[in-house]
Amino acid sequence: MSNEFPFDHFLKKSHSEKLFSHPQVHAPSQKEAKPNEKTDIGELAELEKEILGLLRDSIPKQKYNAYFENTFEIIAFEDNKIVFSCSTQFIQHIIATQYLANLESAIYSTIGKKVVIDIQVNSKNTSLSSNDKNIFRAPPQETISGQEKDNPYNRALKSSQKKPGEFKFTLDLNQTSEDLHKVAESKFLSHVRSDFGNIIIDANKTFDTFVVGNSNAIAYATCQAVAVDPSRQGKQCKYQCLYIYSDSGLGKTHLLHAVANKIKELYPNLVVALLSARDFTKEMVNSINDKTMADFQKKYSEVVDVLIIDDIHELRNKPTTQNEFFHIFNELQNRGKQLIFTSDKLPSEIDGIPERLRTRLQWGLLIDIQRPDFETRLAILKRKSAELDLYLHEDIFQLMASTITSSIRELEGSLIRLSAHKDLLKVEIDVEMAKDLLNLSSKSTREKLNAETITKAVANFYKIPVIDIRSKSRTKNITHSRHVAMYLIQKHLSSTLAEIGSFFGGRDHTSVIHAIKKIDQEVQLNGFVKHEIISIEGSLSTSNEVF
Repeated sequence: MSNEFPFDHFLKKSHSEKLFSHPQVHAPSQKEAKPNEKTDIGELAELEKEILGLLRDSIPKQKYNAYFENTFEIIAFEDNKIVFSCSTQFIQHIIATQYLANLESAIYSTIGKKVVIDIQVNSKNTSLSSNDKNIFRAPPQETISGQEKDNPYNRALKSSQKKPGEFKFTLDLNQTSEDLHKVAESKFLSHVRSDFGNIIIDANKTFDTFVVGNSNAIAYATCQAVAVDPSRQGKQCKYQCLYIYSDSGLGKTHLLHAVANKIKELYPNLVVALLSARDFTKEMVNSINDKTMADFQKKYSEVVDVLIIDDIHELRNKPTTQNEFFHIFNELQNRGKQLIFTSDKLPSEIDGIPERLRTRLQWGLLIDIQRPDFETRLAILKRKSAELDLYLHEDIFQLMASTITSSIRELEGSLIRLSAHKDLLKVEIDVEMAKDLLNLSSKSTREKLNAETITKAVANFYKIPVIDIRSKSRTKNITHSRHVAMYLIQKHLSSTLAEIGSFFGGRDHTSVIHAIKKIDQEVQLNGFVKHEIISIEGSLSTSNEVF
């Protein structure tokens, strides 16, 4: 077999493709092939190296290292099909659902045609020698005889064979008009990025990766509407100025990046400036020191099409910066340009800014983001754990979603801590370990617990008044809630049966025993009830917030 790399299978227009294009000339059948397995593997390795190199440039480094580096390889190239192997089903799922387009693009750039992609798990055991249809196979020299020697395919094959060490290939590097267009476009985008690069727009923060819930649905929908049809010169939309406010860590910055990414995708000619108020101030101060204020003013007043400033409240008590921002705001507004700001409070609540600037900020559409509810927190945890390649039991997700309620950033930070602990110590995370690592059950919180706070937590979870739980009612849902409260009081307070019975309207100890045993059995047998208990216990650790 030739040691020359078979670029006729990889390049869009190769010399060999023209050579073997005669309609009556056919390559020898697969049955005649007796390939050199070592050479086949080397050629596959060259193809794999090329494809992975393109993938490395097209996706974030962290994602490439997680899902492709040393875990993803080519095991066969058969006619119009490439077979890859990966180490786990999870990686197979991630590549198939999130990076298949990148993989298809890399393959097409390498071989010049579309092929069927087959991603298998644990396929390293498949031997190339057992694959009789491998495209790299060619008949050895001794099988070519008689009439076959006159076959143009065989003459070309024989003439192209080289001795070891003579392996050479050439590439057609002539750029097409499409290539040149992409180069020009990339230069434009690089220019924009260099001029407005205070914050690098994160390609991973998109609308698709944003978890939507009741707490942020309005902000999400509005930002999406602005990104799809931003206000611009000659086309002013009804949301020309958008102001999003919330506590820290609830997703404002993610939405800003999502808007910037979408506008760049749909309107590559628009210049998007995404930066923080602190960076805006720093750039202005540098312009004053460098005596280039005219350039600074022109840049933001005339060049920018979409101005996005994060944490606009950072402009407080900076009168010089506030004055420049005021004039830039007016100029962009008059030109019909898009304005988007975020803050941790309403404009009326920001101290240290003049009234004229406050009224400008209030002129736009004001939207708040609330703390995520339980379902949204649970969805965020599961999405982030998938990105981290972190497998956790459902009980741990339920516990974390019930306990960590302050911010999305804290939820993500807790998952990163668990992931690091698992990777470094090579252990599986269970519920007790998660509680310990994340400090989800502190002694100070437990000391505040009593029968009433536990019953309130149960009432909040089941949306039933406390008075009904402590009543004589035998309604099914009320009875179940009462049994859960008795079970938790006995578990966390070690109260006597008589004390529990007295708290719930003077019930005797047999009723209490029945309730506790029933819930204990359901926890063992019914996963749904078990999750209810974990959720309520999680809320007990944040009693100051719940009650």
